[in-house]
Amino acid sequence: MLELTFGFFLVAGPAVVFAGISKGGFGSGAAFAAASILALVLEPGLALGAMLPLLMLIDLATLRPYWGKWNLRAALLLIAGGVPGVALGAALYARADADVFRVLIGVISVGFVLWQIAQKRGWIRMAARALPQWAGAVAGVVAGFTSFVSHAGGPPAAVYLLSLKVTKTEYQASTVLVFWAINIAKFVPYAFLGMFTVETGMANLVLAPFALLGAWLGVKAHRLVPERAFFLLTYALLTVTGTKLIWDGLT
Repeated sequence: MLELTFGFFLVAGPAVVFAGISKGGFGSGAAFAAASILALVLEPGLALGAMLPLLMLIDLATLRPYWGKWNLRAALLLIAGGVPGVALGAALYARADADVFRVLIGVISVGFVLWQIAQKRGWIRMAARALPQWAGAVAGVVAGFTSFVSHAGGPPAAVYLLSLKVTKTEYQASTVLVFWAINIAKFVPYAFLGMFTVETGMANLVLAPFALLGAWLGVKAHRLVPERAFFLLTYALLTVTGTKLIWDGLT
């Protein structure tokens, strides 16, 4: 049961602003931190259901600033793979209990941080050449699946897009287009699986201004703010929340 208490909004408000900044300016990679944070205080399905309409609102708000600046071919490949990936996520959700999703969200959160550290240290290197088109479709499947189970489709999409040596803005615009489409694909199965409730709808109405504020700040930050400080905060949040979710799911 989702209770719209002051404590809920004290946690959810900043988390949704953070998601808007990430999706609006930094390629969507860290936006799922908001769902991870909400999953600390809500049943995971409700946390995911509460976030999806807000993420879709952020998508709409950020489409216009980046319109036409994307790599259309790459985006369409990722979307084509993303739809069956969403179907796989829906099939798992229908068969798994809440603790499975706590652990999944936690593992994806901590795995994201470890992946970024490994890249920075040179332990993992991005492809020197552009990955083939089939790899884009595979990345789309993984992005669709992880997006469905934790709103964390950014990293697999990034692996493919960054191999193409796209510019900062082309990368950002492509992720906006890809996850606008994937989030639309997620809406029907989320509704069918009961992840939307009257309470999550009320939360969406109250949190919508936070989402729009975050999206606006993200577009501004894309042009003005270095990414280092933002992602250091992201990694800290994801490490703490991911570890807590894994612990809760296993115990």
